Amino acid sequence: MMKGFLLSFRSEFYKTRKTLGFWSAILLPLLITLLAFAIFYTKSEKFVMMQPIMLWIQFTMISLGMMGSLLLPMYTIFVAYSVNNVEHKADTWKTLFSLPISRWSVYAAKFLYAVFLIFLCLALFTVLTIGFGNLLSLLKPELKFNNYHMELQLMQVYFKLFLSALGILSIQFLLSLLWKDFLKPMGVGFVATIVGVIAASKNWEYSYAFPYSHPMVALSSMIHKQKGPAKDLVIDVFTKDVFVSLGISAVVFVIGYFIVQKRSVK
Repeated sequence: MMKGFLLSFRSEFYKTRKTLGFWSAILLPLLITLLAFAIFYTKSEKFVMMQPIMLWIQFTMISLGMMGSLLLPMYTIFVAYSVNNVEHKADTWKTLFSLPISRWSVYAAKFLYAVFLIFLCLALFTVLTIGFGNLLSLLKPELKFNNYHMELQLMQVYFKLFLSALGILSIQFLLSLLWKDFLKPMGVGFVATIVGVIAASKNWEYSYAFPYSHPMVALSSMIHKQKGPAKDLVIDVFTKDVFVSLGISAVVFVIGYFIVQKRSVK
């Protein structure tokens, strides 16, 4: 079974390596962090008086502000669709499931490849944010990025965002698996994302239970409450919204497998 899974996972890479879904995982973090770098480089005089910790926060929030509201949910929806669209477009579902590889291996490999693309995107956000921040300290010494180290906190923040996206991914993966056309899964995802953003922005007390709110809720709940003055940021990764996201992801993943196992996927 493991051999079949690895073959299927590798096959997903070869099938998608030239698609927009794959390259978006690389270009999205590159372009957004480059934009943040350009803002700080060209407007450095506005940030000179900031403390190093506040410099990092301001610099990081340019990327996080974009990803935590609409971009991460919409990118997750697009990834879920693009992974399955390869088979829809070529009409190869029947061929794929007729191979001497278990349906579990094929299904799990597709889902985990989508998970991998989300992880790759957010890992690159982490690496590029750290890299561009340190580059600014060399090119603009008056910006004292090198006087504070935020690597651990950035890894925790983006890891939390990654976990918060898994609930959305599992739902959209199943919808895009069952619906061949573009509009249905993307339309449902877009409407749900708008509802989720509104619920989170209005501080609805149950927004943690709605998966499409999770990326935005994850950011608002990330700062660990500390007593007394704090010199460092302490990130609270495993908040209730993250646990709900993981729970939804696991449940929908299993449900999706049984649906795929029982029905003929055209």
